[in-house]
Amino acid sequence: HNGYFSQDSKGRVKDTEGESQADYDTYKLIMQDKEKLLDPDTPLRFIFSHSALREGWDNPNVFQICTLNETKSEIKKRQEIGRGLRLPVNQNGERIFDRNINKLTVVANERYEDFAKALQREIQEDCGVDFSGRIKNRGDRQKVNFRKGFEADPKFLEIWNKIKFQTQYSVDYKTDELITLAAKAVKDMPETKKPSIRAITHGLTITEEGVGGVLVRDAGIDYGTEGLSACGHAQAEFEMPDMLTYIQSKTELTRHTILEILKKSGRLREVLLNPQLFMDNAAAAVKSALYGLMVDGIKYEKIGGKVYEMTLFDDADFEIYLDGFTYTVRNQDKTIYENYIPLDSSVENQFARDCESSENIEFFFKLPNWFKINTPIGAYNPDWAIVFKGERKIYFVAETKSKGQELRGSEKLKIKCGEEHFKKFEDVIYKRVSSVTELNG
Repeated sequence: HNGYFSQDSKGRVKDTEGESQADYDTYKLIMQDKEKLLDPDTPLRFIFSHSALREGWDNPNVFQICTLNETKSEIKKRQEIGRGLRLPVNQNGERIFDRNINKLTVVANERYEDFAKALQREIQEDCGVDFSGRIKNRGDRQKVNFRKGFEADPKFLEIWNKIKFQTQYSVDYKTDELITLAAKAVKDMPETKKPSIRAITHGLTITEEGVGGVLVRDAGIDYGTEGLSACGHAQAEFEMPDMLTYIQSKTELTRHTILEILKKSGRLREVLLNPQLFMDNAAAAVKSALYGLMVDGIKYEKIGGKVYEMTLFDDADFEIYLDGFTYTVRNQDKTIYENYIPLDSSVENQFARDCESSENIEFFFKLPNWFKINTPIGAYNPDWAIVFKGERKIYFVAETKSKGQELRGSEKLKIKCGEEHFKKFEDVIYKRVSSVTELNG
């Protein structure tokens, strides 16, 4: 690569500190030709000190932070870590949520490492975020390899040629039915409570008998109430937001439909208690009813001859951190993977183990994360593709969930969409299972 801002416009090597005209010429190559730098066909890599970009260093996607010097400012350390934890943006300006991409590597000196650990503890205590298992050792990172030549394996092609087709969906529902269902959902949503701020002041007493405390003042503000309560709760005013526009932005329904839903729910006056909480709860309730109705009437059709291209496997090389869920492949002939199958749960790990050891299963593989089915709730990525042996081979697409596991509403709807999607595929059975034995059950 071109090193540390190592060339100016005339191709001369530079080692810069950011103050001279030569520095400016060097930066110009990087800073003014961003389109070329972002072009995947330009294999340019460069190393920079974040201070070299001054205020502009907010803009890059940060994946590595290397601390060679000792940063004494805690605020500066927080800014550095915070920028590395931001979700990256692709060339289309879209946030990326892929966990295989969203990894921050910190090469830290001893004091910086202590700071990072303290920051994790603080976030865990203040926000309830559990970092257990999230911080990985770089030495545990391994590349997942596909088995060479699997694309020509007849066992793979048997099922791939059945499930490779892309689909589009259409939905059919009546507005009157939506208003009735959504109004009931709003009626049943959680109670809208008044926002309040409470300040408690204690005095500290130190005597020969020990340390004690005494309540000095207990007062607060209830927003949207009138008058002053006995305990010092006072009125506070707020502006009423545009409720219909807000809910419309979340649901894409017409203002008239939203107004009818809210009126029919009988809870419209609660917006006066806590406008933001009411709008958020109402929008969530309406969306839940809308998605349920859309999925009930969903229909899938193949998009002509449009398929998931086999070349996507060539671009799918990725690295994982080995953990207790990762499955190590022992029989490469039964799957597309050469070394590891990246998994998210012990149920999936056991499922892979049983697929590999079962004499009734001829071939299986975890569907890649780019194999997505469009649904009203968002893209859905099924778990497994499996081929059963027999006089008449059976082809399964499976979704693995532990027995008795309570699914979120969105998960249930996506699984239902998966069922409708695979009805369009000949000889393919879609099932939600917790074990291999349930496939033939």
